[in-house]
Amino acid sequence: MPSNITVRLPTLEDLETYALEQWECFLLQLISPSHVDKTLNISSSLMKVFQRRLLSQRDREAPKLTESGFQFLLWYIIREYITNSEERGVDAGDLISFMLELSFHVIGEAYNINTLTEFQRNIIKDLADLGLVKLQQGRKESWFIPTKLATNLSVSMTESSSRKEGFVVVETNFRVYAYSTSKLHCEILRLFSRVEYQLPNLIVGAITKESLYNAFDNGITADQIVSFLRQNAHPRVAQRVPAVPENVTDQIRLWESDLNRVEMTEAYYYDEFPSRDVFEGACDCAREWSGLLWEDSKKMHLVVKSEVHTYVRDFLRRQK
Repeated sequence: MPSNITVRLPTLEDLETYALEQWECFLLQLISPSHVDKTLNISSSLMKVFQRRLLSQRDREAPKLTESGFQFLLWYIIREYITNSEERGVDAGDLISFMLELSFHVIGEAYNINTLTEFQRNIIKDLADLGLVKLQQGRKESWFIPTKLATNLSVSMTESSSRKEGFVVVETNFRVYAYSTSKLHCEILRLFSRVEYQLPNLIVGAITKESLYNAFDNGITADQIVSFLRQNAHPRVAQRVPAVPENVTDQIRLWESDLNRVEMTEAYYYDEFPSRDVFEGACDCAREWSGLLWEDSKKMHLVVKSEVHTYVRDFLRRQK
């Protein structure tokens, strides 16, 4: 757009502030609506797509983030947006092409919306809600301005995360200090830690066994939590090796392994066999189909996997 038309473009600082505010507001609207100061005009169908994929809800409980939801807090929302494009009648190939093209636009420059197709104009409205672009209206023309979020679309998520300034300090006593004014940062920390109090620019919490079990129950893994703490380490500790104390990372993984000691398997229990020959034949049948879980040869008790139950049952019927 000519500069004589777009005379009041936002500065790069204002544009970055706008992008982060939009992004935070959208994420908060998903995971903690009560903490949102303003609501976005995102279509209900689009919001349901994100809620269905990224949130889980049990009876009489508030929605909680799934494993995919935790990833989306770490910049994976665009993947879900593309994956569910067909449900909204949008061609995924055209959407990816447009978003990659958008990533090569210049931050802060104004681009005429009239040069876009009708399909692209619909997409640009969604991207504005997410903070990827800012829309402005002039007397006769309207335009969009790409933000830093849009130009980072073609950069790998891992590299993008590693370059941003961190805010988290983790101590060896499992205390967590987050130097941030962001409500979103506070909600993220609540996913795997116990937030004890929040000052205007400081969030104080602790990583506990109970808080981690809640995270694991929602599908968030120990590796994801450790990766988040490392990628968002405060500059004062980011240069240390390791940035997160080893006793903390080791304990997080140990608490996760505690939950994986028992593996649940659907099974069938057999007893009261008419003879030892029938019992041993049933055991051999279960072994043949790799479905034998447990046997007690003295009492002639048998437990098999549910998927081989029909084979054992048919064998027993033939013995009658």
